[in-house]
Amino acid sequence: MDTTDVKTTDIDAAVIPFRIEVAESALEDLHSRLRSARLPEPLPGDGWDSGVPITVLRDLVERWLRNDWRATQERLNALPQVVTRIEGQTIHAVHVRSAHPDATPLVLMHGWPGSFLEFEELIGPLTDPEAYGGDAADAFHVVIPSHPGFGFSTPLAGPGWTVERTAGAFLELMTRLGYDGFAVQGGDHGAAVAPEIARQAPDRVMGVHVNGSLGSFVGEVDAETTASLTPIEQDRLRRVGEFMQREFGYIAIQGTRPGLIGAMAADSPVAQLAWIYDKLQAWTYPADADAVDVVGERFVLENAALYWLTASAGSSAQVVYALNNAWGDPKPSSGVPTAVIVFAHDVGLRFAEEPHHEIVRWTDVEGRGGHFAALEEPELLVGDVRAFFGSLRGSVRSSRG
Repeated sequence: MDTTDVKTTDIDAAVIPFRIEVAESALEDLHSRLRSARLPEPLPGDGWDSGVPITVLRDLVERWLRNDWRATQERLNALPQVVTRIEGQTIHAVHVRSAHPDATPLVLMHGWPGSFLEFEELIGPLTDPEAYGGDAADAFHVVIPSHPGFGFSTPLAGPGWTVERTAGAFLELMTRLGYDGFAVQGGDHGAAVAPEIARQAPDRVMGVHVNGSLGSFVGEVDAETTASLTPIEQDRLRRVGEFMQREFGYIAIQGTRPGLIGAMAADSPVAQLAWIYDKLQAWTYPADADAVDVVGERFVLENAALYWLTASAGSSAQVVYALNNAWGDPKPSSGVPTAVIVFAHDVGLRFAEEPHHEIVRWTDVEGRGGHFAALEEPELLVGDVRAFFGSLRGSVRSSRG
């Protein structure tokens, strides 16, 4: 099925197979724009303090020109993919069932500037654990949805795709796929959606696992509370303050002008690449390593291509930032068991999260990993997912599908 067909076919409540089919003309246009890209003279110093250095960007553009999307498309089409329409919105997902019939259904949810591509290398270890040093009891049926406004879950069919509405859509997706009880995992925006799914359907969600933070906003903290924190927590609190001073600009732009970002990135693949690579560099670990080496050249270029080919810079920004300014507002706990793993770059603070979630497992990882855990530390992430849901095994209802 062509990607354009998804936008016009009346699929309603049906779940139908999906294949990525990008027109040759779209690839020719991309290559033409990359070859004719006009890059400015570097600013004095050409450092990361003013954005992606021009020398780095020029190198990435040259690598992108050598990237073979047709090979990417063939590889991705080997994964079972589906689309369905929920509340008028096309929802795309990778859906891989384990060969183990008693496997636990698991929803994996990405964030910005990521995509379903983040989880590609986790599919094997999760669905076929025995082939990766695990036990058959650790098997999962894996569902990886593209959030509304991202990738093949575009274009946005209407306004109002908040965290709550996205959670409701993913609940409906799991129902249509035939799963009653299931587990959820997410990072970044996915870490906000995951606990919301549990709030909306605590009787269906066996557990919530997130990497990074559950989304509780940390404002000013008094001296007494600060003094009571561990050295790791004090460092995270300090870095939260630094983020608000040095990096909040991109949130302000995307939160107030997503259409502006969308227009610029839809007309220039270099603008799209630079916009998201800046955050890949800022949020990976260690800070002095090139993000292309940390998460892999394949992901960097294929993820940029996915945003470009679906023109989703503006819609993804609107969903994550413009529609969710109250992201950190306190919400009641779902009562569903929750686990958090915080890698070295991230700033999750247990004292801020505990009042709003039923946290039963908290793992701090020192000296390893950044914001894109599935790409940076896949073995540690899979191990933590297995350990947490293994401790809850038996509480999830069997799938119907």
